[in-house]
Amino acid sequence: MSFIENIKNNLTVPNALSFMRIIIVVPFVMSVVADDYITAVSILVISGITDFLDGMIARKFNQVTELGKMIDPTADKITLMAVMICVGLKFPAVYPFMIILILKEILMLAAGGILVLLGEKPPAARWYGKVATAVFYVSIVMIIGVKAFFGFENAVFNEILMFLTALCMFYAVFRYGEIFIKTIKTRK
Repeated sequence: MSFIENIKNNLTVPNALSFMRIIIVVPFVMSVVADDYITAVSILVISGITDFLDGMIARKFNQVTELGKMIDPTADKITLMAVMICVGLKFPAVYPFMIILILKEILMLAAGGILVLLGEKPPAARWYGKVATAVFYVSIVMIIGVKAFFGFENAVFNEILMFLTALCMFYAVFRYGEIFIKTIKTRK
């Protein structure tokens, strides 16, 4: 495939949406730092919608590309890490949960890196990973949204949301861990 053909094949709506998700992380962070929670929650909703749409469009219109397979999870990780750090710093009640979720993301990246180094493909997203991500987005939008639209934060409410998010995330990491172990065992 020529260079031009390669570029044309990767110029897809899903890839553009994934790149957009990476770019809008900067205004999200700036909004949170400036305590502009309405803008922050709006950006986060846009990010969540485009995260949902990129995969759906790619599959429905046969626009799945190798670049998309790399850029989508990269956009997910960059967004998740930025959101976790910002929310953890601005909403002290959820700080411990954010530390745990960041460690979980690092563990997932390490496991994926090990598989790549072994010449294996990391597994595609499964339903439980998608549900955990959706719960994360909804929880964060609710935490920031309460602050944005009502001007206060409720530590107990925030902790309950993050506890539910952590449960979903841990279930997902456990299930992905099973896939990781099975992949390693079948190599021997």
